[in-house]
Amino acid sequence: MTDVAPITLLIADDHPVVRDGLSGIFDNDPGFKVLAQAADGAEAVRLAETLRPDVILMDLRMPTMDGVTAITELARRSVPTYVLVLTTYDTDSHVHQAIDAGATGYLLKDAPRDELVRAVREAAQGRSVLSPAVASRLLSRVREPAPEPPRLLSQRELEVLKLVAAGQSNRQAAATLFLSEATIKSHLLNIYAKLGLNDRAAAVAEAYNRGLLTPERPAEQ
Repeated sequence: MTDVAPITLLIADDHPVVRDGLSGIFDNDPGFKVLAQAADGAEAVRLAETLRPDVILMDLRMPTMDGVTAITELARRSVPTYVLVLTTYDTDSHVHQAIDAGATGYLLKDAPRDELVRAVREAAQGRSVLSPAVASRLLSRVREPAPEPPRLLSQRELEVLKLVAAGQSNRQAAATLFLSEATIKSHLLNIYAKLGLNDRAAAVAEAYNRGLLTPERPAEQ
């Protein structure tokens, strides 16, 4: 019967009590071997380069170098290790930053012992691991249709601005759109407010700059 080599670990957390607690969990399991502990991201990167652990348990908030920066640096240096984030932060921004940086998994520190051990085994095989709470939130975001970006100007305001760009006066624009001059003036005031400007020429220029209006192509001769 061939002995299976234990999964080697590096534990990175700025709290000694947390590091010691995690070490105690894995030191008592013959399937794991804790190679070292790191108190910040920079130390984790240095130790990982030297020790080449199978998995790094990485906190996110640490002094000197945070977890996301450390994960990014490990990827930049092509250190062959899997990073399993273990943190108290479950906001979307933290999750996305860590995964984008190259983390294999993301667990919360309130995870039960069995879940943590199973996650490390999965991570050691290169499998993505997410805590149930994080996975549920990410899945709900994927399922939600992306909201349409708000339109800066209404369709009517764009029509008015297009006529102004063509050189029409308020009276001419009113006649073209079958509106009153007062209504045209009201639309222009709304346009100025939305664009942060206070005159017709500046509004037209800004509309072209933002792509709200496109220059008319000259007619072919």
